Amino acid sequence: MFEIVKPVMSAEKIRELEPFSSELRKKKTDAENKIKDIITGKDKRKLFIVGPCSADNEDAVCDYACRLAEVAEKIKEKAFVIVRVYTNKPRTRGEGYKGMFHSPDPHAHRTDIQAGIVALRRMHIRVIRESGLITADEMLYPDNLEYIGDVLGYMAVGARSTENQMHRLVASGVESPVGLKNPMNGSLSVLINSLYAAQIPNEFKYADQQVKTQGNPYAHAVLRGTVDAYNNNIPNYHYEDVMRLRDMCEKEKLKNPAVVIDANHSNSGKRPEEQPRIVREVLGNMRESADFDSFVKGFMIESYIEDGNQSPDSTVYGKSITDACLGWEKTEDMLLRAADAIN
Repeated sequence: MFEIVKPVMSAEKIRELEPFSSELRKKKTDAENKIKDIITGKDKRKLFIVGPCSADNEDAVCDYACRLAEVAEKIKEKAFVIVRVYTNKPRTRGEGYKGMFHSPDPHAHRTDIQAGIVALRRMHIRVIRESGLITADEMLYPDNLEYIGDVLGYMAVGARSTENQMHRLVASGVESPVGLKNPMNGSLSVLINSLYAAQIPNEFKYADQQVKTQGNPYAHAVLRGTVDAYNNNIPNYHYEDVMRLRDMCEKEKLKNPAVVIDANHSNSGKRPEEQPRIVREVLGNMRESADFDSFVKGFMIESYIEDGNQSPDSTVYGKSITDACLGWEKTEDMLLRAADAIN
C-alpha cells in the first residue's frame, strides 16, 4: 500500500516558480538543432556530453559548467559540448543517494520531492544562463519531463531503463535527441528494439491524458559496456562492437543510424582515468574508417572538478558523491587533444 506523505506542486506551478525565459529558450532550441544536425550528419562535428556522474551541488556544477564553456569555445570548430547535469541517480539495489530529485541537500538525509524538483529545475536554468551551454539529464522517471523537459537539449535513457516500455514511448514524443544505452547485459538486439520503438509513432497514456507521438528520428544508441553473469565489466567501444551495431541499425533501416560512446561505466571498468585512452582509441578508429567515423557521433564523459569520488556525507567541493569522475585538469587536456585529433 502507498502512504501519501504530501502532495507535490503541479508542473505548471513549478514552471511558473522557476521560469525559463524566451531568451534562454531560443538558446536551447538553437543548440538542440545543432545536436540534431550532428546526429543526421549534416554537421560533421562530434558531440561531447561531459559532466558529473550526478549533480548534487548547484554552485559546484555551475562553476564546472563555466570552466567547460571556456574549453567548448576553443574547440567549437571540431566539437559541440553539452554539459551533463544529471539530477536522478539509478540505484541497482534501491539504496543510497538517489539524486537531487529525491534529496536537494544530500547532507540532510531526507526525501523532499517538491523541493528537489524546484532545485533541479533552477540548477539547469542557472547552468544555461551562466555558461551558455545546453544541458543533458537522464530520463530516469519519464513523468518528470513535465517539470524539466522544456529546458533540456539532450536526454539519455540508462541501461536499467532502456527495456522499459514507458521510457521507449516517451522517448518517441520528446523534441530533444535521446540517447538510449545498451542494457546491462549488453544485448544489441534489445538496444535495436528500443531504438525502433522510440523512432516510430506511438499512442499511450501519459500523466492524465491519452497522447500520440510522431516518433523521434534523433533517437540513437549509446554504448556503455556490459556486465556479465559474474559481474565482470566488458567494454563494447572497440571497432568490431561498433561496426556490428552499425550493421544491425542499417539492417533494421533505423532513421539516422548513430552511436555515442560512453567512455566510463563498464567501458572503463568504472575507472574514470581510462576515459582519455578510450577516447583516443575511438578517434583513431575514426581516422582509419570513414564508415566508423560517420556512425560514431561523439562521447559521454564523466567528469567533475576533482578526481575520484567521496561519500555523500563528505564536503569536498566539486567531487562526485556517486561514481568516480575524471578531474578538471585531465578533462580539459582530454578535450583539447580530442579536438585536435578529429578529422
